[in-house]
This record gives sequence, C-alpha cells and structure tokens, in this order.
Amino acid sequence: MTKENAPDPKSGKDYSKYFDFSSAKVVKEHDGKTTYRIGGREVTVHSAPSYKDEKRRGKEDIRVHYEEAVPEEFKTLGAGKKYLIYTYGCQMNEHDTEVMRGLFEEMGYAPTEERAEADVILLNTCAIRENAEDKVFGELGHLKTLKTEKPELILGVCGCMSQEASVVNRIMQKHAHVDIIFGTHNIHRLPQLLQEAHFGKEMVVEVWSKEGDIIENLPKKREGLRAWVNIMYGCDKFCTYCIVPYTRGKERSRLPEDVIAEVRELARQGFREITLLGQNVNAYGKDFSDRNYRFGDLMDDIRKIDIPRVRFTTSHPRDFDDHLIEVLARGGNLVEHIHLPVQSGSTEILKRMSRKYSREHFLELVRKIRTAIPNAVLTTDIIVGFPGETEEQFEETLSLVREAKFASAFTFIYSPREGTPAAEMADDVPYDAKQKRLLRLNDLIAELSLESNLELAGQEVEVLVEGESKTKAGVLSGRTRSNKLIHFEGPKEWIGQFVNVRVTTPQTWYIRAEAVGQETAETAANAG
Repeated sequence: MTKENAPDPKSGKDYSKYFDFSSAKVVKEHDGKTTYRIGGREVTVHSAPSYKDEKRRGKEDIRVHYEEAVPEEFKTLGAGKKYLIYTYGCQMNEHDTEVMRGLFEEMGYAPTEERAEADVILLNTCAIRENAEDKVFGELGHLKTLKTEKPELILGVCGCMSQEASVVNRIMQKHAHVDIIFGTHNIHRLPQLLQEAHFGKEMVVEVWSKEGDIIENLPKKREGLRAWVNIMYGCDKFCTYCIVPYTRGKERSRLPEDVIAEVRELARQGFREITLLGQNVNAYGKDFSDRNYRFGDLMDDIRKIDIPRVRFTTSHPRDFDDHLIEVLARGGNLVEHIHLPVQSGSTEILKRMSRKYSREHFLELVRKIRTAIPNAVLTTDIIVGFPGETEEQFEETLSLVREAKFASAFTFIYSPREGTPAAEMADDVPYDAKQKRLLRLNDLIAELSLESNLELAGQEVEVLVEGESKTKAGVLSGRTRSNKLIHFEGPKEWIGQFVNVRVTTPQTWYIRAEAVGQETAETAANAG
C-alpha cells in the first residue's frame, strides 16, 4: 500500500482497495504506464484517481498554458468519422462538452445525434447525486450491445464520475467494453487519448488528481444564442455533502484579461447572452497573489462590453460581498436574476453541512440585495433530509424560504456521496420523511413562484426568444432578464431576437404573454 492511498484517518476507510490490482497480471510497465490484464482485457493506466491527492490543497502556483490544443499531426485523426457526446449534470459539464466538441471538430470529426452512426461516443458524467451515476451505468449497459455490433466504436467515460476511484475501478472490472476513461483536469488530452485508443486494443485510463492548471486557447463549439464562459475552476469550500472539491480541484481563477478577451469575442460573434461559470463563481480572484481584483471588479469590467445580457452561476453566500452587490445594482447588461444556494434554513444543519454562514447571515444578505436591487429575482438550491435534520429544523427551512421569497428552487433529497464527510454521518432521516418534506417544500416553492409571476401581470417585459414551443405550433418561448419562462404567439423569424411582450396570464412555472405591436424590440430600437 502506497502512502498516498493509505486509509483516511478521519473516515477509517481504506481507499487503496479501489486500485488494489495485486491479483491482476501486469503485462508491461513503460514510461510510467502500467498495463494490466483484467476481466479478459488489457487496461493501460497512465494515471489513476487518488482520493488523497484530490483532497490535498497545496501552495504551488497554478500555471496557465496557452499552447495549441490540437497539434498538426492530430488534425486529420477524425477524417470521415463522427462523434456523439452525452452530457449529464451542471453547466460546467455543458461547457466541458463545448470544449470537447471543439477538439473533435479540429481533429476532423463530424457531429451526429445517431449513436449507430458514431465512431466515438463519450459520456460526460456528473458525480453530484447517486441517480446521475446510476443513469451513466445504465447507459453503459445499453451501449454494450452497440459495441458488440460495432467493435471499432470507441466508447469513453469522462467528467466528474471519472475522478472517483471507486467508479473507475467498477468500470475497469465490470465494463470491459469501455475504451477510454479520463477526468476533468485532462480534457485537453483528448486528441492523444483518442489516438491511443484508435491504434491500441487496450482500455486507456488517464485521470489526473493534481490540483489543476488552467488551459487557455481550447477550441469551443457553441450553439444557440447563449454562451457559457468559465471564469474559474474548482472549489475550496468542502461542504460536507459535496464531491465537487475532489472532482474539480482547488479554486483557480482565469486571468481577467483572458476572460474579458473571450467575452469581447463572443460579443463580436453576436451572442445575446453569456453566463459566467464557476463552482464558486464569486470566489473569483481570491487566489490571485499579484493583484487585488475580485468578482465585483470583473463584473464591472464586463458591464462595459456590448453584450445584451450577463448572468453568473453558481454563487456562494459566504463570498457575496458588498462590492459585488453595488456593481450588480448598476444594472445595464447585468441581469437582476441571482441564483443563491442556501441548502438549509437551519443554522445547526448549515453548520453540519460546513456552509460557514448562519441563517441570520443569509437573510441579512438577502435584505442587502433587495435594498440595492429592488427588482431582484432570487432562486436557490435546497437539500432536505440531511443527516440529523429534525422536523423543527425543516420548518426553519420553510420559514426561510418564505422570508427570502425565492421565485424558484432546485430541491433535492439528501443522498450520501462516498468519499465526503457527510457519508460517514448516520443517514437517520427515514426516506418516507424525506419525501414528505420534499413535497411540502415543493408546494411552497410553487406558491411563491406563482406569487412572483403574478407581480408581472399586465407589465411589458423584454424576452430573448429561444425557440418554438415543442407542444403548440405558432407559439414561441423565451426568457426575461429575470430568467422567467415566457410563451407567446409569433413568427419563428423572431427566434434569436429580443421581443417586447405584455404579460397576460401568469401561471406557476411559466407566463403567457402577447407581443407588443408587430415588430421586435431590436427592430424598434434600430428604427429609432
């Protein structure tokens, strides 16, 4: 047993068991790579996930790399071939998929939505909740038949699940039809891994557990009107229920000049809306040692760029400072929708979650935001049934939700994630009690959502038209600045434009409206 994979002294768990292949035959060892014979297939491990390394937070500097992502020799690797990516989880995963699409297409691959046509299929995975993991393993089961029918198909698993040692071990032992496993830190290595999979017959495992560098100049294939822009990576908060600090590494911010250059280019390309991304987006800049430049400063600079709407997600209440509120209150292209995950309304449960703020601190933050931005629309994330949560503590969550007046929320039943501190706590809230609490919470959220939508009755609002309704011909759908879903009748030529509409029928989860006049907001502005 190596030191880095020794038992975790706090949990008592022996994480070395996940990569104990002492009984497997070593076929060869070369250049730091080890090839095993496991389950009838050769598996080459470049680097394996390490729980101990993922937990570590060192002092070494984060390096920024600007070199070309796809070397010349790889630019014809995919000639005549097609790729397909299935994406699970958060906006960060969506953004990672945009990067991988860009890499694929620089290598000559073409996209397809038909799995039978694909030469490469990747599952870009999420590790936040157990059901996300179950979906991926279910999909791997379905793809085994396709792999049998089409042996030359390259099948890969990447993303957050790949950073978990237990997951990688399970794939290696029980899903021999997978060809590539790679993690969140080495997406830029996709060309090299694909080449190895093309020319080799073994499964390739390369999962870096380092704290992470920043790779610039990665190609991205974006679709639609809106663009994701990563401004930072990783998280240092270590909430007791969350696997993200282990799968995404330590907090590291992109240089402001690189972020601003990307946003300016998106404005030139005609994108209508951007969303700034980070696991803890408003911790941006805390890791800079050579400058005093934080998230509020970045937002103030982006406010001056000619792009109609700017959003951000996901923020942490602990890092939501007064300067950021002051900048957001200036409005302009900075929208008034703020997603502010609270997770629980009980100070005691927040402490057990290691959220590092109290109920009172959160409500004071809400008060400050609403004072500075009276039309702010707040949404949140909430977990019910966390270990030790009593009925009284759940009632505290309901009362906080009422007081904060959230317009909507992502709500979850707690489920333990292996490797997190909460997984070692007694999961002592009965599942039926968790379900009942979730139903009560969702009923309250629905009530508040309708209340928030009713405030817009008769008002004229600006909508960015995203597409046609999937259920009714001639009906368009889009979002307001405050992220409310609007349905209204209009020609499909309006898709991609801003349209002024008048709210006619507010409903719980969406709003019906009618277009004001016969021209779009942009046409009217240009005429003026």
